[in-house]
Amino acid sequence: MADVAVLGAGSWGTTFAKVLADGGNRVTMWARRPEAAREIAESRRNTRYLPGITLPDALTATSDAAAAVAGAQQVYLAVPSQQLRATLTDLLPVLPTDAPLVSLMKGVEAGTRLRMSEVVAEAAHVGPERVAVVSGPNLALEIAQEQPTAAVVSCSDLDAAMAVARVARNDYFHSFVNDDVIGTEFGGVLKNLVAVAIGIVDGVGYGENTKASIITRGLAEVTAFAVAHGAKPETMQGLAGLGDLIATCASPLSRNFTAGRLLGLGYSRQDVVARMNQVAEGLSSIAPVAELAAARGIPMPILEQVRLVIDEAMDPRDIAPHLTTDDAEPTLEMLS
Repeated sequence: MADVAVLGAGSWGTTFAKVLADGGNRVTMWARRPEAAREIAESRRNTRYLPGITLPDALTATSDAAAAVAGAQQVYLAVPSQQLRATLTDLLPVLPTDAPLVSLMKGVEAGTRLRMSEVVAEAAHVGPERVAVVSGPNLALEIAQEQPTAAVVSCSDLDAAMAVARVARNDYFHSFVNDDVIGTEFGGVLKNLVAVAIGIVDGVGYGENTKASIITRGLAEVTAFAVAHGAKPETMQGLAGLGDLIATCASPLSRNFTAGRLLGLGYSRQDVVARMNQVAEGLSSIAPVAELAAARGIPMPILEQVRLVIDEAMDPRDIAPHLTTDDAEPTLEMLS
């Protein structure tokens, strides 16, 4: 049993807090809104993000961030990616000095183009051995309903990854470990972009052949990008790569799929953001990922077409035909 803190009370933060509590740990959540903290603490519910789910008795919540992290042996971070740096900067005086900081987020910081673990290390003034990341095929509602799944905990220090994985597991949630933080994070970031593309073609009305083609070629793009930045190619075939890609592209529970589907139905990016209950990280990651790809000379045609659709420079109906008919000559199928 461990005392842990979860910062962020959206669907994923609340779900992971439940995972931790169901594993026998004492969990304190930090919710930015006092009314959300009260509902979780008093009613064992988070009706805005997880309607119908009863939370464990070992889980409580507060809107006082300092109180949430006081005495925590591990701190899990589940805030929107573009708010992470400011959140950690505010919390720096009260963060435990020796607790692992565990990122549950899948994004790239705009401007700096840093992965979330890099933002954590920089903003919290800690070494990479103190920072772990969790990723995998993890649709929040299914896990909150205790449907079996798995994830990978990654840290440059495998002993630290093991310590987190021992806490972040229970009868329905199994944690594996690896030391490929780059691959684990980029798998989680880049599958969101492919899921937006799948949502677009679904909204337009294309069928399963089109989606399977985009998923397969998307995995090739994701792998090439991640490996060029130092990831291990085998990580992209695992839970944080292929596993997460399949789950995110195949389910209407995926925020990024939903955002893409709205784009495919003709909504503007502004309209999509206004209609979404939570942040679709893929939308905010497109620009920094495109910048990183351009800097390394990595072609990412699916990403580029999604960006054109978001910028309203391409009709959503043209995204799939463009990807399949643009080359004058047959192209060698490269899988990474």
